[in-house]
Amino acid sequence: MVINSKSSDSNQEQEVIFYLDLSTDFLKRKYLLNGIETFIEENNKFNKKSTYGLVLFRNSKELYTIYNQDATLILDAIKDIWEERDLERSYFENGLYEILAYVFKLSRTWRKIYRIIVLTDAPSSSSEDYHSALYELILKAKNFSIYLDIIRVGDKKFYEDDVKLKIISSETFGGTLYCRESKQLKKYLSSLVGSREQYSYKSSFKNEVSPRDYPFFERLATDLISLSSSDVISCFFCHTDLCPICEKPQDELHKCFNCNTAFHDCCIVEYSKTNNIGIPHIFRCPKCESLLKIDKHLLASFGIDENLSPLPNPATTHIDTISNTENNIESEQYDPQEQFSEPISEPNTSERTIVKVGGFFGPKITINKSNTPFEIVDSAKGRETAETLGEKETPSLSITSLHPPKSKLIIKFCHICGTSVKNNSICPNCGAPL
Repeated sequence: MVINSKSSDSNQEQEVIFYLDLSTDFLKRKYLLNGIETFIEENNKFNKKSTYGLVLFRNSKELYTIYNQDATLILDAIKDIWEERDLERSYFENGLYEILAYVFKLSRTWRKIYRIIVLTDAPSSSSEDYHSALYELILKAKNFSIYLDIIRVGDKKFYEDDVKLKIISSETFGGTLYCRESKQLKKYLSSLVGSREQYSYKSSFKNEVSPRDYPFFERLATDLISLSSSDVISCFFCHTDLCPICEKPQDELHKCFNCNTAFHDCCIVEYSKTNNIGIPHIFRCPKCESLLKIDKHLLASFGIDENLSPLPNPATTHIDTISNTENNIESEQYDPQEQFSEPISEPNTSERTIVKVGGFFGPKITINKSNTPFEIVDSAKGRETAETLGEKETPSLSITSLHPPKSKLIIKFCHICGTSVKNNSICPNCGAPL
């Protein structure tokens, strides 16, 4: 018996969430409203099942959120609270934490497309730990139908966090645009509607999942539950009481907690083999698309050999503990040492130099200088003790010996459509000069 998924991504439900991280007066309200209203009109022609959301920080870091609402309510909310927005600083990471937590939680029982459009006019002043934690969540978001686009609004040519924004948006098939004239915002927002048609909004929930992220998705998923005494239902796949695969009466039915759809163990294992999310024992209900899981050890009895041993203490953020306040987020900071089964010794901070290799999100290498031989602690490869190095001839250590990657191509990003352009002064996509 071959069991396939029945779901289709054509004209799938979509929610567009506008995150307004605007802490200056560069962008006037009338241009903002005009741009968002135009985007909504064009987007509704493309996907008639769209709803909208709004996220921004008010005075004193008070978070204002609206999700899954009609477009009119979003526009009215912007008019009402525009003057109340926080003008002290950017809360870029905090707002995305909130949005991703909402998406992850809702995705447990409901799958749809999420378009996140961030309008930001100032670089983030948060610490590096915030960036790392956000990037970890963005990597998890790749396994959902999430598309993140960022529009940097301002008259500056360069910002210190440009690389961070481009990396974060590109991980979710989005882009980073630069709007240097307030009146042009409508043009930039409109370009996002057409530029995403090429992806057809196919669900990306079949991506390969890193073993370190298994616990995160296992927390999101829900176990099948036993039938109650009043349930009179048959298996969703075989429509019989006796499983046709194993033909054993012991193969009892279990059901989805959300829609009460029932499955034999054999039938749901067969389904999960070809319709999982990238983890063999986690899948979406074929009827209501709730995120479900079966006992991973059950797979072995069906001849499915999978290694489901995640790295010890993975750095994951629980969806119920993500907070939008700065103090709470600091308590959930990402600790690189949690990736390893053995502790990494911490040298005297006064005698160490921290080097980053491979860009903003590259591994950190700590070089300790003392009267003893060098000890190098590499967060990507573990550690080599001073005693081991002491047996070798101690070389003179320089940054060039670490062989950081070198870029030979000149890559620019089109300020109109966000296309990356190599060694060219004209955008091949829209024809704009670079």
